[in-house]
Amino acid sequence: MKEVSIEAIRVSLMNYNRVVVLKEKDADRYLTIYIGAAEADAIAIRLQDVSVSRPMTHDLLTNVMQELGAQVTRVVVSEVKNDTYFARLFLLVNDQELEIDSRPSDAIALAVRSEAPIFVADEVIEQAGVLLDEEGLVNADEETRREPVKPEELEKMSAFRDFIESLDMDDFE
Repeated sequence: MKEVSIEAIRVSLMNYNRVVVLKEKDADRYLTIYIGAAEADAIAIRLQDVSVSRPMTHDLLTNVMQELGAQVTRVVVSEVKNDTYFARLFLLVNDQELEIDSRPSDAIALAVRSEAPIFVADEVIEQAGVLLDEEGLVNADEETRREPVKPEELEKMSAFRDFIESLDMDDFE
């Protein structure tokens, strides 16, 4: 399992979908996940420390968990199937750890509110992670780590194409 941080939340200029960009803490490997507008706003509002007049849904859930004595201990992006990501939310309640199925966007929105770490399963980061270096995008798997991505492989990563093409390497310095 790899710990990640939220590198950015972006809007694709091609289709106006929101993307959360997760960066592996100990490597230059990134994972991009398309998320809904409401979830993107919920994450961004907390990351930017914007105060809202009334609690949003993720604030409400965080408040309820706190009142019930539950604590978010970590979030794990656990699986990817057909370009759909799955996550697990881990809660500590009465000295018992609970594991709850979640969409990654909701789990991340709760993690940022509780300052809980975010992890990505090794299989997910190997399958869907991308590496960036001075020359651009390269495959994430170990065998082809420094070879440029072939056009047919790039086509398979269509969910990420818009985002990758819009990257400004100066943002990563």
